[in-house]
Amino acid sequence: MQLDLAGRHALVGGASQGIGKAIAVALGRAGAEVTLLARRERALEAAAREVEAAGSPAAHVLVADLDQREALAEAVGAHVAAHPVQIFVHNTGGPKSGSLVDTPPGDIAASLLRHVVSGQVLLQAVLPGMVDAGWGRIVTLTSTSVKEPLPTLGVSNLTRAAVHGWAKSLSHELPPFITINDVLPGFADTPRLRSLAHSWAEARGEPVEDVWASMAAGSPAQRIADPEEIANVVAFLCSDAAGYVTGTAIPVDGGRTRAL
Repeated sequence: MQLDLAGRHALVGGASQGIGKAIAVALGRAGAEVTLLARRERALEAAAREVEAAGSPAAHVLVADLDQREALAEAVGAHVAAHPVQIFVHNTGGPKSGSLVDTPPGDIAASLLRHVVSGQVLLQAVLPGMVDAGWGRIVTLTSTSVKEPLPTLGVSNLTRAAVHGWAKSLSHELPPFITINDVLPGFADTPRLRSLAHSWAEARGEPVEDVWASMAAGSPAQRIADPEEIANVVAFLCSDAAGYVTGTAIPVDGGRTRAL
């Protein structure tokens, strides 16, 4: 299947590394103009060069912090006024690990603000461009914890479920020419997962290699995903081919999720 996104402009969050960068590259390869959003300018610039090398007609760098919502709204608003967006990928790094029962309430509030409220800021900034184009695609990146909570990731489990609920609600309110879907990655080889593996290894007193192997063995696929495998599903959902797919939660996890 050839995914042709020529003439479309995508805003991709968390695009400096990991799954976000892989998504930006995949959309660029399909011909989209891409704006890469994250906090680290140098890493974003390097990622933007990869996006252009993949075939994007233009890759823009937008440095912004989702915890600074007023500045975020101003920066994104100014950018999309000059470069209207038709594709929005809401992706940002997950909260730190730990049990939910021991988490200070302020940490929960901060996580919900970062993922849900900042997502709303970005949505409201990009929506006019989709309405003007009569076409739009929105994809949220959460986790398989939307279906099955993951141990020691209490705040992440709660937050990902909230993002999914936000996206599902929007699917009933957006114009019919705008689709919104939630992609639930399983374990993918990203800096975030490697950091979690080291934390879990330390907590269990096990070699990190053993923890990594046990994560791989937890799915029928018997391996950790490459971020590009997640990105390929996102690129499909951003294409015309997925025009009748909306309001869904799609695990991309090698079969690890047992709940339907």
